[in-house]
Amino acid sequence: MAYLVRIGDVGVLRASADAIRQHPADLALALLSYAAAFGLRGVGWRRVLPTLPSGQAWAALHVSLLGNHVLPLRLGEVLRVTSVVRRTPIGLPAAVASSLTLRAADLLAVLALAAVAAPRLLGVLAGRWLLAVAVVVMAVGAIGVRQLHRLRARTDVALGLPGPVVAVTALAAWLLESVVMWQAARWVGVDLSAAEAVAVTAVTIAAQTVAVTPGGIGSYEAAATAALTVLGSASGPALTVAITAHAVKTAYALVVGAVALFLPGPGYWGHLRLPPRRRARPPGEPVSRTDPVVVFLPAHNEEETVGDVVRRVPPTVAEHPVVVLVIDDGSSDDTARRAAVAGAVVISVTPNRGLGAAVRRGLAEASALSPAVVVYLDADGEYAPEDIAGLVAPIRDGTADYVIGSRFAGRIDVMRPHRRLGNRLLTRWLRVVSRHPVTDGQSGMRAFSRVAARQAEVIHDYNYAQVLTLDLLAKGFGYAEVPIRYSFRNSGKSFIRPGSYLRRVVPAVHRQVQRSWAEPSSSVLDDVPSEALTRR
Repeated sequence: MAYLVRIGDVGVLRASADAIRQHPADLALALLSYAAAFGLRGVGWRRVLPTLPSGQAWAALHVSLLGNHVLPLRLGEVLRVTSVVRRTPIGLPAAVASSLTLRAADLLAVLALAAVAAPRLLGVLAGRWLLAVAVVVMAVGAIGVRQLHRLRARTDVALGLPGPVVAVTALAAWLLESVVMWQAARWVGVDLSAAEAVAVTAVTIAAQTVAVTPGGIGSYEAAATAALTVLGSASGPALTVAITAHAVKTAYALVVGAVALFLPGPGYWGHLRLPPRRRARPPGEPVSRTDPVVVFLPAHNEEETVGDVVRRVPPTVAEHPVVVLVIDDGSSDDTARRAAVAGAVVISVTPNRGLGAAVRRGLAEASALSPAVVVYLDADGEYAPEDIAGLVAPIRDGTADYVIGSRFAGRIDVMRPHRRLGNRLLTRWLRVVSRHPVTDGQSGMRAFSRVAARQAEVIHDYNYAQVLTLDLLAKGFGYAEVPIRYSFRNSGKSFIRPGSYLRRVVPAVHRQVQRSWAEPSSSVLDDVPSEALTRR
C-alpha cells in the first residue's frame, strides 16, 4: 500500500472527486447498481432459505458488508449468519448452511465472469492462485449443499438447493457491481469497457478472499491497480480508479450497513422495547376471606433487621389473614432463627443463589398457599410493612394485578444522592423499554394478584426488579402504583454495585424484551428447582 501511495497522482484523485461532485447522477447510478446487486443476492438467498423474510435477507447482507468494512479478516461473514439467527426464528444450522452455499455460488459466479470477460488478465495476474481459490470455494459450497441435504432430511425446515435462479442472480449481481468500477474509470478518464470492468472487479474480489485489513484496504487497491495496469492504464490513474471505486463501496457499506443494524425490525440487537400492543388482561380468579395475604421476604444476612420487619407486618389485611414467609437465601448469620422467632415461616435455600432466585422461590411458595394477594417486601427495613394495606388495595378492588410501591410518589426520609440518581436513571430507562409510566422501577415493595404471582417469571438469579415488571406488563396484567414510605437502611450492606449490577441486569432486560415478543411461558412454578430444600 505504501508503494501505491508513492505512485499515486494527487491531481488525478482531485479531478476524480471534482467529476463526482459535478455529475451526481453518475454517482447515483453507481450506488443504485451496487444496491441492486445486493437485492439480487437476497433473492438468491431466499430461493435456498424460503422462510427468510426479504427485509431480513437485505439486512443480513448489509450488516455483513458493514462488518467486512470495519473488521479485519472478513469477520463480517459471521455477522451475516448472526443477523439471521438474532432477528428471525431461523436456526443456526440452516443459516450457516444457506450462507455457505450462497457465498460459494457468489464467488464462483464472479470467477466465471472473469474467465469469460478477460481470460488473459486472469492468466497474467492470478494463474494457479485463482485455481486454488476456485477449488477452496467449491469445497465450501459442497459443504454447504451437503448440510442443506441433511437438514432437509432431518427437519421440517423449508429449504431449497442452489439452482438456475441462484446462478442467474449471482451472475447478474456481479455485473451490476462492476458498474461501480466502470463508473470510477469514467470519472478518472480511464478508457475501460464493460467487459474489462467485470474482469477488474473479479480480480479485486478474488483478492479479498484473504483480506486481512478492514474493508481489504490495501489489497483491494493493489489488485485493482494491477489489473488495470495489465489492461494498459498508467499506474497513477489506475490507482485513482481503485481508490475511487473502493471509496464509493465503503461509503455505501458504512451508511446502508448502519441502517441495516436497526431496520427492518427487529434490529441486529433484537427488540429494544416491549411490543406496543399489549396482550389482553388475563382473567382473575375469585378469592375468599379465608385465603391469606402472603407476604414473602427474601433475606441474605439480614439478622439485624429481619425480625423487626416480620413483627411489623400486620396480622390481617383487608380482613384476610396474613402469612409471612422468609426466603433465607444462604445466610451465614442468624437471619433464619430470628425470622422464625418473630413468627415467619422460614424457607432456607443453600447455597446463596441470588435475589432473583429468592424472589422466584418466594412467588412459587406463596402461590402454593392459594393466596388472595402476594406481597414482596425487602427484609432490610427500608420499607414500612405498615404500608401493605394500601399496596394491596388496587388488587382487592380489581383495578390492578401488579402493584409497585413507589418511593418517588410517596415519602423518602433518607436516600443517598448517588442512589437517588441511579434509581431515577434506571427508572427512566425502564419507562422507555416498557412503554409504561413507571415512577419507581427498583422498588422493594410489590404486590401481585393470585394469577399474576403464579404466572410471573424471573429469568435471572441476580435480580428481579426490571425483568419482573417487563414480564407482567408484556403478559397484559393490570399495573398500578401506590405511594409508600422509604428510609435508607441503618445496618447491613446492599449487594448492589453499579458495575456488576449493570453488567448483569442490562443483558437480562434485553433477554426479557425478546421473550415478550414471543408467547409467554406458563408459570413461575415451572422454574422452581426440583431439588429438596429445607423448610424450618
